[in-house]
Amino acid sequence: ILNPGPTIVTEKYFENTLCMTFNCSLWQDNSMSVKRFAFARFSEVTEQCFLLFTLILLMFLASLTGNALIATAIWTNPVLHTPMYFFLANLSLLEIGYTCSVIPKMLQSLVSEARGISREGCATQMFFFTLFAISECCLLAAMAFDRYMAICSPLHYATRMSHGVCVHLAMVSWGVGCMVGLGQTNYIFSLDFCVFAVAILCISSPFLLIIASYGRILAAVLSMPSPEGHRKALSTCSSHLLVVTLFYGSASVTYLRPKASHSPGIDKLLALFYTVVTSMLNPIIYSLRNKEKKVLTHR
Repeated sequence: ILNPGPTIVTEKYFENTLCMTFNCSLWQDNSMSVKRFAFARFSEVTEQCFLLFTLILLMFLASLTGNALIATAIWTNPVLHTPMYFFLANLSLLEIGYTCSVIPKMLQSLVSEARGISREGCATQMFFFTLFAISECCLLAAMAFDRYMAICSPLHYATRMSHGVCVHLAMVSWGVGCMVGLGQTNYIFSLDFCVFAVAILCISSPFLLIIASYGRILAAVLSMPSPEGHRKALSTCSSHLLVVTLFYGSASVTYLRPKASHSPGIDKLLALFYTVVTSMLNPIIYSLRNKEKKVLTHR
Protein backbone atom coordinates (compact mmCIF):
# COMPACT_ATOMS: atom_id res chain seq x y z
CA ILE A 1 0.00 0.00 0.00
CA LEU A 2 1.29 3.49 -0.78
CA ASN A 3 1.61 4.82 2.74
CA PRO A 4 0.59 8.49 3.13
CA GLY A 5 1.92 8.72 6.65
CA PRO A 6 3.14 6.64 9.59
CA THR A 7 -0.11 7.11 11.48
CA ILE A 8 -2.19 5.01 9.11
CA VAL A 9 -2.53 1.34 9.91
CA THR A 10 -3.17 -0.65 6.72
CA GLU A 11 -3.84 -4.36 6.69
CA LYS A 12 -5.60 -5.42 3.56
CA TYR A 13 -8.07 -3.88 1.20
CA PHE A 14 -11.01 -5.09 -0.47
CA GLU A 15 -13.27 -7.40 -1.86
CA ASN A 16 -10.78 -7.87 -4.71
CA THR A 17 -8.10 -9.61 -2.79
CA LEU A 18 -7.69 -7.55 0.34
CA CYS A 19 -9.52 -5.33 2.79
CA MET A 20 -8.42 -2.24 4.63
CA THR A 21 -8.68 -1.15 8.22
CA PHE A 22 -7.71 2.30 9.37
CA ASN A 23 -6.86 4.01 12.60
CA CYS A 24 -9.94 6.24 12.42
CA SER A 25 -8.85 8.79 14.97
CA LEU A 26 -5.72 9.55 12.94
CA TRP A 27 -7.12 9.23 9.44
CA GLN A 28 -8.75 12.66 9.29
CA ASP A 29 -5.42 14.51 9.14
CA ASN A 30 -3.99 12.25 6.48
CA SER A 31 -6.93 11.31 4.27
CA MET A 32 -6.33 14.01 1.68
CA SER A 33 -2.80 12.71 1.01
CA VAL A 34 -4.04 9.25 0.00
CA LYS A 35 -4.20 9.21 -3.80
CA ARG A 36 -3.78 5.56 -4.70
CA PHE A 37 -3.93 2.10 -3.13
CA ALA A 38 -1.93 -0.93 -4.22
CA PHE A 39 -3.26 -4.49 -4.21
CA ALA A 40 -1.48 -7.34 -2.48
CA ARG A 41 -0.51 -10.07 -4.92
CA PHE A 42 -2.01 -13.54 -4.82
CA SER A 43 1.44 -14.91 -5.50
CA GLU A 44 4.94 -13.61 -6.20
CA VAL A 45 5.49 -16.39 -8.75
CA THR A 46 4.61 -15.18 -12.25
CA GLU A 47 3.53 -18.64 -13.48
CA GLN A 48 1.10 -18.99 -10.57
CA CYS A 49 -0.36 -15.57 -11.32
CA PHE A 50 -1.05 -16.56 -14.93
CA LEU A 51 -2.58 -19.85 -13.77
CA LEU A 52 -4.83 -17.98 -11.35
CA PHE A 53 -5.70 -15.48 -14.08
CA THR A 54 -6.86 -18.31 -16.35
CA LEU A 55 -8.82 -20.05 -13.60
CA ILE A 56 -10.55 -16.89 -12.40
CA LEU A 57 -11.31 -15.78 -15.96
CA LEU A 58 -12.97 -19.13 -16.74
CA MET A 59 -15.05 -18.97 -13.54
CA PHE A 60 -15.96 -15.36 -14.29
CA LEU A 61 -17.12 -16.23 -17.82
CA ALA A 62 -19.04 -19.25 -16.50
CA SER A 63 -20.77 -17.06 -13.91
CA LEU A 64 -21.70 -14.40 -16.47
CA THR A 65 -22.94 -16.97 -18.97
CA GLY A 66 -24.97 -18.97 -16.43
CA ASN A 67 -26.63 -15.96 -14.85
CA ALA A 68 -27.32 -14.30 -18.21
CA LEU A 69 -28.91 -17.49 -19.54
CA ILE A 70 -31.14 -17.81 -16.50
CA ALA A 71 -32.28 -14.17 -16.66
CA THR A 72 -32.91 -14.40 -20.41
CA ALA A 73 -34.81 -17.70 -20.14
CA ILE A 74 -37.06 -16.30 -17.43
CA TRP A 75 -37.82 -12.97 -19.10
CA THR A 76 -38.54 -14.53 -22.52
CA ASN A 77 -40.73 -17.45 -21.41
CA PRO A 78 -44.22 -16.64 -20.08
CA VAL A 79 -44.32 -20.04 -18.35
CA LEU A 80 -41.68 -18.78 -15.94
CA HIS A 81 -43.41 -15.49 -15.12
CA THR A 82 -44.08 -16.49 -11.52
CA PRO A 83 -42.91 -14.83 -8.28
CA MET A 84 -40.17 -17.40 -7.63
CA TYR A 85 -38.64 -16.99 -11.09
CA PHE A 86 -39.10 -13.22 -11.04
CA PHE A 87 -36.92 -13.05 -7.94
CA LEU A 88 -34.48 -15.53 -9.46
CA ALA A 89 -34.06 -13.30 -12.54
CA ASN A 90 -33.29 -10.36 -10.27
CA LEU A 91 -30.83 -12.51 -8.32
CA SER A 92 -29.05 -13.39 -11.57
CA LEU A 93 -28.77 -9.70 -12.49
CA LEU A 94 -27.36 -8.94 -9.04
CA GLU A 95 -24.80 -11.72 -9.40
CA ILE A 96 -23.68 -10.32 -12.76
CA GLY A 97 -23.21 -6.87 -11.25
CA TYR A 98 -21.59 -8.33 -8.12
CA THR A 99 -18.87 -10.11 -10.05
CA CYS A 100 -18.38 -7.36 -12.65
CA SER A 101 -17.71 -4.83 -9.89
CA VAL A 102 -14.73 -6.83 -8.65
CA ILE A 103 -13.33 -9.44 -11.02
CA PRO A 104 -12.09 -7.27 -13.94
CA LYS A 105 -9.80 -5.31 -11.63
CA MET A 106 -8.69 -8.52 -9.96
CA LEU A 107 -7.77 -10.03 -13.33
CA GLN A 108 -5.85 -6.90 -14.30
CA SER A 109 -3.87 -6.95 -11.05
CA LEU A 110 -2.82 -10.57 -11.68
CA VAL A 111 -1.11 -9.91 -15.03
CA SER A 112 -0.22 -6.23 -14.88
CA GLU A 113 2.57 -4.43 -13.10
CA ALA A 114 0.15 -1.59 -12.37
CA ARG A 115 -1.56 -3.27 -9.42
CA GLY A 116 -3.11 -0.16 -7.95
CA ILE A 117 -6.39 1.72 -7.89
CA SER A 118 -7.06 5.40 -7.45
CA ARG A 119 -8.94 6.79 -4.47
CA GLU A 120 -11.90 7.60 -6.74
CA GLY A 121 -11.77 4.19 -8.39
CA CYS A 122 -11.68 2.51 -5.00
CA ALA A 123 -14.73 4.48 -3.84
CA THR A 124 -16.62 3.65 -7.04
CA GLN A 125 -15.82 -0.04 -6.74
CA MET A 126 -16.81 -0.11 -3.08
CA PHE A 127 -20.14 1.58 -3.85
CA PHE A 128 -21.13 -0.92 -6.55
CA PHE A 129 -19.89 -3.93 -4.59
CA THR A 130 -21.89 -2.82 -1.53
CA LEU A 131 -24.95 -2.02 -3.67
CA PHE A 132 -25.09 -5.49 -5.19
CA ALA A 133 -24.16 -7.33 -1.97
CA ILE A 134 -26.76 -5.59 0.22
CA SER A 135 -29.41 -5.85 -2.50
CA GLU A 136 -28.74 -9.59 -2.65
CA CYS A 137 -29.19 -9.88 1.11
CA CYS A 138 -32.59 -8.20 0.86
CA LEU A 139 -33.63 -10.18 -2.22
CA LEU A 140 -32.77 -13.49 -0.53
CA ALA A 141 -35.09 -12.43 2.31
CA ALA A 142 -37.85 -11.64 -0.23
CA MET A 143 -37.35 -15.08 -1.79
CA ALA A 144 -37.64 -16.71 1.64
CA PHE A 145 -40.89 -14.80 2.23
CA ASP A 146 -42.16 -16.02 -1.15
CA ARG A 147 -41.45 -19.64 -0.18
CA TYR A 148 -43.15 -19.06 3.19
CA MET A 149 -46.29 -17.76 1.50
CA ALA A 150 -46.32 -20.61 -1.03
CA ILE A 151 -46.10 -23.31 1.65
CA CYS A 152 -47.90 -21.78 4.61
CA SER A 153 -50.65 -19.83 2.79
CA PRO A 154 -51.14 -21.56 -0.57
CA LEU A 155 -54.78 -20.42 -0.94
CA HIS A 156 -53.80 -16.74 -0.62
CA TYR A 157 -50.50 -17.04 -2.47
CA ALA A 158 -51.71 -15.67 -5.83
CA THR A 159 -53.15 -12.50 -4.29
CA ARG A 160 -50.52 -11.84 -1.64
CA MET A 161 -47.62 -12.43 -4.03
CA SER A 162 -49.03 -10.62 -7.05
CA HIS A 163 -46.76 -9.17 -9.72
CA GLY A 164 -47.10 -5.72 -8.16
CA VAL A 165 -46.02 -7.00 -4.74
CA CYS A 166 -43.02 -8.79 -6.26
CA VAL A 167 -41.97 -5.66 -8.16
CA HIS A 168 -42.18 -3.59 -4.97
CA LEU A 169 -40.11 -6.12 -3.02
CA ALA A 170 -37.45 -6.12 -5.75
CA MET A 171 -37.43 -2.31 -5.89
CA VAL A 172 -37.01 -2.12 -2.12
CA SER A 173 -34.10 -4.58 -2.30
CA TRP A 174 -32.30 -2.57 -4.98
CA GLY A 175 -33.13 0.72 -3.24
CA VAL A 176 -31.78 -0.40 0.13
CA GLY A 177 -28.60 -1.62 -1.56
CA CYS A 178 -28.16 1.74 -3.31
CA MET A 179 -28.68 3.77 -0.14
CA VAL A 180 -26.36 1.61 1.95
CA GLY A 181 -23.75 1.67 -0.82
CA LEU A 182 -23.82 5.47 -0.96
CA GLY A 183 -23.84 5.84 2.80
CA GLN A 184 -21.09 3.35 3.54
CA THR A 185 -18.82 4.65 0.77
CA ASN A 186 -19.29 8.21 1.96
CA TYR A 187 -18.58 7.30 5.58
CA ILE A 188 -15.48 5.28 4.73
CA PHE A 189 -13.92 7.92 2.52
CA SER A 190 -14.89 10.91 4.65
CA LEU A 191 -14.63 8.91 7.86
CA ASP A 192 -16.91 11.05 9.96
CA PHE A 193 -17.15 7.83 11.99
CA CYS A 194 -15.91 4.27 11.48
CA VAL A 195 -18.83 2.19 12.72
CA PHE A 196 -20.70 0.42 9.92
CA ALA A 197 -23.90 0.02 11.96
CA VAL A 198 -26.25 0.63 9.05
CA ALA A 199 -24.51 -1.90 6.82
CA ILE A 200 -24.49 -4.50 9.59
CA LEU A 201 -28.20 -3.88 10.22
CA CYS A 202 -29.00 -4.27 6.52
CA ILE A 203 -27.12 -7.58 6.42
CA SER A 204 -28.40 -9.06 9.66
CA SER A 205 -32.04 -7.98 9.32
CA PRO A 206 -32.66 -9.92 6.06
CA PHE A 207 -30.88 -12.92 7.55
CA LEU A 208 -33.17 -12.84 10.58
CA LEU A 209 -36.18 -12.60 8.25
CA ILE A 210 -34.91 -15.65 6.38
CA ILE A 211 -34.53 -17.57 9.64
CA ALA A 212 -38.03 -16.57 10.74
CA SER A 213 -39.55 -17.57 7.38
CA TYR A 214 -37.91 -20.97 7.41
CA GLY A 215 -38.87 -21.49 11.03
CA ARG A 216 -42.52 -21.07 10.04
CA ILE A 217 -42.00 -23.25 6.95
CA LEU A 218 -40.47 -26.02 9.05
CA ALA A 219 -43.37 -25.88 11.50
CA ALA A 220 -45.86 -26.10 8.63
CA VAL A 221 -44.00 -29.01 7.00
CA LEU A 222 -43.82 -30.98 10.25
CA SER A 223 -47.58 -30.61 10.68
CA MET A 224 -48.24 -32.22 7.26
CA PRO A 225 -49.48 -35.81 7.64
CA SER A 226 -48.02 -37.07 4.36
CA PRO A 227 -44.30 -37.85 3.86
CA GLU A 228 -44.81 -36.97 0.20
CA GLY A 229 -46.00 -33.53 1.30
CA HIS A 230 -42.85 -33.14 3.38
CA ARG A 231 -40.67 -33.99 0.41
CA LYS A 232 -42.43 -31.69 -2.03
CA ALA A 233 -42.46 -28.75 0.38
CA LEU A 234 -38.80 -29.07 1.26
CA SER A 235 -37.75 -29.59 -2.37
CA THR A 236 -39.18 -26.17 -3.27
CA CYS A 237 -36.88 -24.57 -0.69
CA SER A 238 -33.70 -26.59 -1.15
CA SER A 239 -32.15 -24.41 -3.89
CA HIS A 240 -32.78 -21.20 -2.01
CA LEU A 241 -31.49 -22.67 1.25
CA LEU A 242 -28.27 -23.78 -0.43
CA VAL A 243 -27.72 -20.35 -2.01
CA VAL A 244 -28.36 -18.62 1.33
CA THR A 245 -25.90 -20.97 3.04
CA LEU A 246 -23.21 -20.25 0.45
CA PHE A 247 -23.78 -16.49 0.55
CA TYR A 248 -23.97 -15.97 4.30
CA GLY A 249 -21.64 -18.85 5.15
CA SER A 250 -18.74 -17.59 3.04
CA ALA A 251 -19.23 -14.01 4.25
CA SER A 252 -19.40 -15.14 7.91
CA VAL A 253 -16.24 -17.21 7.64
CA THR A 254 -14.47 -14.29 5.98
CA TYR A 255 -15.51 -11.47 8.32
CA LEU A 256 -16.49 -13.09 11.62
CA ARG A 257 -13.43 -15.24 12.21
CA PRO A 258 -11.29 -14.39 15.27
CA LYS A 259 -8.57 -11.91 14.36
CA ALA A 260 -5.90 -14.34 15.56
CA SER A 261 -6.93 -16.88 12.90
CA HIS A 262 -6.45 -14.48 9.98
CA SER A 263 -3.63 -15.12 7.53
CA PRO A 264 -2.97 -13.46 4.15
CA GLY A 265 -3.15 -16.74 2.23
CA ILE A 266 -6.46 -17.88 3.72
CA ASP A 267 -7.97 -14.40 3.41
CA LYS A 268 -7.17 -14.30 -0.31
CA LEU A 269 -8.71 -17.71 -0.91
CA LEU A 270 -11.86 -16.75 0.98
CA ALA A 271 -12.13 -13.48 -0.96
CA LEU A 272 -11.82 -15.47 -4.18
CA PHE A 273 -14.51 -17.92 -3.02
CA TYR A 274 -17.20 -15.42 -2.10
CA THR A 275 -16.61 -13.11 -5.06
CA VAL A 276 -16.25 -15.71 -7.84
CA VAL A 277 -17.14 -19.25 -6.81
CA THR A 278 -20.52 -18.55 -5.18
CA SER A 279 -21.69 -16.50 -8.18
CA MET A 280 -20.67 -19.34 -10.49
CA LEU A 281 -22.42 -22.00 -8.38
CA ASN A 282 -25.78 -20.23 -8.05
CA PRO A 283 -26.92 -20.80 -11.67
CA ILE A 284 -25.83 -24.44 -11.41
CA ILE A 285 -27.80 -24.93 -8.18
CA TYR A 286 -31.02 -23.46 -9.55
CA SER A 287 -30.67 -25.14 -12.95
CA LEU A 288 -30.28 -28.56 -11.38
CA ARG A 289 -33.23 -28.09 -9.02
CA ASN A 290 -35.80 -26.54 -11.38
CA LYS A 291 -37.03 -28.78 -14.19
CA GLU A 292 -39.07 -26.11 -15.98
CA LYS A 293 -36.17 -23.71 -16.30
CA LYS A 294 -33.77 -26.47 -17.27
CA VAL A 295 -35.96 -27.52 -20.21
CA LEU A 296 -36.52 -23.95 -21.40
CA THR A 297 -32.83 -23.10 -21.10
CA HIS A 298 -31.97 -26.06 -23.34
CA ARG A 299 -34.45 -24.77 -25.91
